[in-house]
Amino acid sequence: MSRYPSGMEAATKDIVTDAETAKSAARVMAAASTEVKDNALEAIARGLGESVEAIIDANRADLADERAQSLSSALTDRLTITPERVEAMAAGVREVVSLPDPVGEVLEAGTLENGLRLNKIRVPLGVVAVVYEARPNVTIDCAALTIKSGNSILLKGSSYAERTNSALAEVVRTGLLEAGLPADAVVMSVGGGRESIADLATQDAVVDLLIPRGGEGLKKTLEEVATVPVIFAAAGICHVYVHSDANLEMARAIAYNAKIQRPGVCNAAETLLVDASVAAAFLPPALAELSSGGVELIGDEATRENAGDTRVGVATPEDWDTEYLDLKLSVRVVGDIEEAIEHINRHGSGHSDAIVTDNSQAAGIFVQGVDSAAVYVNASTRFTDGFEYGMGAEIGVSTQKLHARGPVGLRELTTTKYVVEGEGQVRG
Repeated sequence: MSRYPSGMEAATKDIVTDAETAKSAARVMAAASTEVKDNALEAIARGLGESVEAIIDANRADLADERAQSLSSALTDRLTITPERVEAMAAGVREVVSLPDPVGEVLEAGTLENGLRLNKIRVPLGVVAVVYEARPNVTIDCAALTIKSGNSILLKGSSYAERTNSALAEVVRTGLLEAGLPADAVVMSVGGGRESIADLATQDAVVDLLIPRGGEGLKKTLEEVATVPVIFAAAGICHVYVHSDANLEMARAIAYNAKIQRPGVCNAAETLLVDASVAAAFLPPALAELSSGGVELIGDEATRENAGDTRVGVATPEDWDTEYLDLKLSVRVVGDIEEAIEHINRHGSGHSDAIVTDNSQAAGIFVQGVDSAAVYVNASTRFTDGFEYGMGAEIGVSTQKLHARGPVGLRELTTTKYVVEGEGQVRG
């Protein structure tokens, strides 16, 4: 049941109507001043603090629902809301307040030979639709970014997070109204299943951008039917490569953090690659540490031969292409850096990949050779995040190359418009 108070109902089962509702508010949002948008965000951050109990009650109900019972422990963690996580959401909203408003930014300016004054400026996209699984904090992150960038947003989360998402959306819509902005700038759509997502993906007259945050199944579904522009924030098959010149203690710490710190998110490592020259020294202590942290390990023959006393299962060819989103890690020994790069570019998803090395030349080869949105030298892949990058939040991590790549923040939610001013010029 929707948690919106009377007069604020937005949780319907007709996703086409939902998209049109968001469209009705887009023009108002595009014209809103920075001050008004920031006032709305401050109201939302304050509302989160005042609504902690209601949000957590809704979350408990979602966690107790039978729809959530089949989730892995990592996905359950993604779904779970705590007071600390609500506080982090509010902090992210306030960080967005502190960021420059991209709308109206002049990118280019000049006067043509015919006297026309030409300005290229940033403008909002219009209606952004986001389809996402688990992680209710996405509701707040996406709403904050679209509000600041002058857009409307249609949110469609997982059915097993429906109560939590609706409670969070209620806070956002209340904050919008408090600031004098239309509540329908943020619409939470529920029900309908995958069929409704296909309907949404064909609303090119209403939806200006669709961002799916989910697995490869969701991506393939949309690739087959979408007529609206799509930025895929899909799978994160991320790698950590331990080079022959790595500081092995540093490498163990990075590999452990990249896998264990929060395994159910897209920037967690799924594969560990180890140079053959350091496999005998690195793998026994590293694998023992990962195993003691609860990680199920699978690997190639060379990994199993160098595993010491740690149990390592057999990795299948499919494992190298799998995003586990759980405490499971595939491990492979590679002959050199070129083999590591080749493996990452063949099996990775173009999300985030890391090398651990004290060799600056090797680092340069890796950075140039790995075709991913984020490439790390001597750091965990877990840093690929809008908040960590100083964006306040992110609406997803794009693994594509057009328009936006990496964390999608405020500027990535704008497009451009040419404003040309004259004094009666006509073209001869």
